[in-house]
Amino acid sequence: MGTESLLVFIIIGAIAGWLAGLIVKGFGLGLIGNIVVGIVGALIAGLLFPRLGFAIGGGILASIIHATIGAVILLVLIKLVKQA
Repeated sequence: MGTESLLVFIIIGAIAGWLAGLIVKGFGLGLIGNIVVGIVGALIAGLLFPRLGFAIGGGILASIIHATIGAVILLVLIKLVKQA
């Protein structure tokens, strides 16, 4: 993975984590936390969606949507665990 790819990966993770923080009301984790949540969310979505037969398409916008859905799933799970 080159430097440019890593930078794009981090930017997509940051955007996805920020969007997920907005969607899951009141549960933002700060800039670094949002980047981590976005990246982990992208990994979750990358593992989960193909098994479910769910595909969005290609490109940066599809990657952001994909990672955002995964990050929302992760934030909801974290929120449920913290409430228990």
